[in-house]
Amino acid sequence: MFQRFFTELRAARVPVSLKEYLVLVEALEKDAIAPNVEQFYYLSRATLVKDERHLDKFDRVFGHVFKGLDSAAEAVNAEIPAEWLRALTEKFLTDEEKAQIEALGGWDKLMETLKERLEEQKERHQGGNKWIGTGGTSPYGNSGYNPEGVRIGGEGGQRKAVKVWDKREYKNLDDSVELGVRNIKVALRRLRKFARTGAPDELDLDGTIKTSARQGYLDIVMRPERRNAVKVLLLLDIGGSMDSHIKLCEELFSAARTEFKSLEFFYFHNCLYESVWKDNRRRHDEKTMTWDLLHKYPSDYRIVFVGDATMSPYEITYPGGSVEHWNEEPGAIWLQRFADVYERMVWLNPTPRAHWDHTPSIQLVREIIGPDRMFSLTIEGLDGAMRELSR
Repeated sequence: MFQRFFTELRAARVPVSLKEYLVLVEALEKDAIAPNVEQFYYLSRATLVKDERHLDKFDRVFGHVFKGLDSAAEAVNAEIPAEWLRALTEKFLTDEEKAQIEALGGWDKLMETLKERLEEQKERHQGGNKWIGTGGTSPYGNSGYNPEGVRIGGEGGQRKAVKVWDKREYKNLDDSVELGVRNIKVALRRLRKFARTGAPDELDLDGTIKTSARQGYLDIVMRPERRNAVKVLLLLDIGGSMDSHIKLCEELFSAARTEFKSLEFFYFHNCLYESVWKDNRRRHDEKTMTWDLLHKYPSDYRIVFVGDATMSPYEITYPGGSVEHWNEEPGAIWLQRFADVYERMVWLNPTPRAHWDHTPSIQLVREIIGPDRMFSLTIEGLDGAMRELSR
């Protein structure tokens, strides 16, 4: 079984080595844990998984390979109809009614009775004190009240269930997971070109030894800190449909300002036109002409657009297509100018990749800047974007 576990992890693209597998086997041989499924799960996860992105794959393989080993889970083997799990009402009981409800008498009795009810019950039930359903005082179901019951589906408002039986939806810790500041920083570090700049703030031990030996007295030599010398121009879509991605963009912006010392940023709305701005509160009064960006920032800058590219196609292809002002030239022309000047340019899109082919404006933007320059704003996508900018 352990060999099957190892091979299925490899098949699921969890990078498990033979050495790690042998460490797990050795730990089991030396009785590092009690003969318990839960403890084995944590031991094997700690031994075999090196990157949190693979935790979800590991969990799926573990659940598949070792399914049925937990005797408590075997006590119940029935499929609950989904429609039974939909809460329609919540029954509010008085203190006297709650006092009249008695527990069945412990875990074994509770699970045994549940199994009998599953075999007997043939239809959905709401309310009552026996059958599995919603809004009642039965020990089984949800949205009701019992001091010692099994919650099946739904939401548990009373928090008194001794066991919860429900299909849980967890966020995957995988390559497609939504980003956090720490993960963004890790991905951005792929785009690095170090140089020593600024005031001296680091001891140069070798230089200190050589200088002191040559001069005959202690001479401390300092050297500047190594900093990421890559120059980045960040252009952020703001407002409208991007409002639903504010938190994600804030995390990206925060991480970028930490990782890149040479970072310039500007805002635009929906599509790039003849002007951009630095302060959204003063965007109508303090604008920067887009031509100035093309002249001020040389072609060795890395350009990063961040936006969902979701708009009317007319905003990209026609003069006057902007929703805020009359643009003399189509947005497509300005995007093309950037694509022509900057060889290293990417577009980070927070819209799920599955929607791109069904959104005409996204297809237009990809055609203009190049289909290989747009990446999902995910761990995997950001990693690919940094590789593209590092070429």
